Amino acid sequence: MKRIAMTVAAMLMAGAALADPASVAETAKGKTFVDAKGMTLYTFDKDAGGKSACNGPCATNWPPLLAEGDAMAMGEWTVITRDDGAKQWAYDGKPLYTWAKDAKPGDITGDGFNGVWHVAQP
Repeated sequence: MKRIAMTVAAMLMAGAALADPASVAETAKGKTFVDAKGMTLYTFDKDAGGKSACNGPCATNWPPLLAEGDAMAMGEWTVITRDDGAKQWAYDGKPLYTWAKDAKPGDITGDGFNGVWHVAQP
């Protein structure tokens, strides 16, 4: 019985590792990607070539959607390496971020910020 429980636990963990790094929720902008806490994810127009241009103070205000060190690309989801060496999730080549001023799941207060931040949508 113990061996079966360990096998089931291993399969569940493997399944979790293969799950998309974000889910989709309905916001005022329609279907929007959200992180595990339900917080809206955003893209940054200044990111290019699968590289994040948001570092230092920018990353404090726009925390990147970090990936575990062993995370692997799957479909349109890719993993990029940030300037500080951390791994970050990207969708369709665009790195993803949350916005520090969103207070609760469903908030989209960062959408359109400075004309370069946009909710991430499938």
